[in-house]
Amino acid sequence: MANELRIGVVGAGRMGYDHIKRIHSTINNAAVSAVIDIDEEKAQQAVQGIEGAQVFTNFETALEADAFDAVLIATPGFLHLPVLLPAIKKGLPILCEKPMTTDSVSSWEIVQAEVEAGKRLVQVGFMRRFDAGYQQIRSLVESREHGELLQLSCEHINPDVPASYTGRNLIDDTVVHEFDVIRFLTGEEIKNVQVRAGKKSKYASADLNDPAQVLIETEGGILVTVNTHVVAQYGYAVTTKGIFEERHVSVGEDQVCESFEPRFVDAYDAEVQAWVDASLAGTQVGPSAWDGYAAAACCEAGIEAEASGKIVEVSLNQKPDLYK
Repeated sequence: MANELRIGVVGAGRMGYDHIKRIHSTINNAAVSAVIDIDEEKAQQAVQGIEGAQVFTNFETALEADAFDAVLIATPGFLHLPVLLPAIKKGLPILCEKPMTTDSVSSWEIVQAEVEAGKRLVQVGFMRRFDAGYQQIRSLVESREHGELLQLSCEHINPDVPASYTGRNLIDDTVVHEFDVIRFLTGEEIKNVQVRAGKKSKYASADLNDPAQVLIETEGGILVTVNTHVVAQYGYAVTTKGIFEERHVSVGEDQVCESFEPRFVDAYDAEVQAWVDASLAGTQVGPSAWDGYAAAACCEAGIEAEASGKIVEVSLNQKPDLYK
């Protein structure tokens, strides 16, 4: 087993830069060995102070140069597939920020590529799985200390969103996190999704109904309510209440921040460290390519539900043995 993981970070924007700083200053047994971004000046700025880190404007060139042992993808979702497929083919460990890809068809390509490789290589960046509060609820579900989990009540609040943000983004950029955390906490796939919109905030754009309520049912009959308010003005807050037979347990109460980074900084640190440790050991942990695919399928059902107001069933392919 190698002593240090050389990481190539693809994307030097907001998330990429944050991860570059994290790896360089916080993560053990890892180093940023390359940064790949079409904007060379931005990539050069990102590696300032990191000795030996190379800059590339093309991922294939960096791959051929053997500039890294593992890949962290932090570009917009529509750019993930052209990085994921060659990295899997080369057998490299990958941490891919959500979404894994922007639709279930291309996400299924990633699943099939891993099955063909015969090994899990992708960890998807659903960082909430590494948050202490969510891990506590998951532990209580597994132990049944307070009886069976009956329902989940979630709230996702943002101070504001870009003018281009629409009802589609409400699902695939915001509620996508809840889709994954619901699957993580319950251990079940999501069966169906419905989106309801009521009185609209004056701060919401013409193409956005906000606040909104997303109603979700798992295959085991656990009902979930996700209340969203993404133009709430006052801050970023994410809460989840697990409703057990004998007790209610909440996560995130009284944690209002200016954005998602300070709210989940510990979870991001734990997520990246777990990926580094597993990669050095030749394994993978955390959300898998299957989880990325399932989230994409849930988003497609949610987008249809947001547009129609109807209950929409989630459609999933058969789960490969690799992920069981």
